[in-house]
Amino acid sequence: MQRGQEIASFIRSSFRSIWSLELLLYLKEHSWRSYTREDLVREMRGSNAIVEESVSSLLAAGLILEEDDGRLRYSPCSEDLSRLVAETEKFYRVKPDAVRRVIVVGTDNLTAFADAFRIRKD
Repeated sequence: MQRGQEIASFIRSSFRSIWSLELLLYLKEHSWRSYTREDLVREMRGSNAIVEESVSSLLAAGLILEEDDGRLRYSPCSEDLSRLVAETEKFYRVKPDAVRRVIVVGTDNLTAFADAFRIRKD
């Protein structure tokens, strides 16, 4: 699988909404600490429902960890996931609309996303 397709597949399977991606990137940026769900609602200026949905999907994807006290922190369960998060973040910073389209449209936009990777020079 080529790089663009691998990242698109990761995005499609890991993020139900752009909120989920933004929440993960926030936790990654602040990885030295953990947060309650209420903290995340306040920090992300989101609703309880959207934060809870995002947390559930990120936990299921193995991208964040819920500590014994219920606090959450960035903690991919493998080096491969950590690499995919880093590559997704890098691409999202450069081409946010392409990433949004993969999340919103799903598989229909996989080829366009992969093509965007070919255009970009590292």
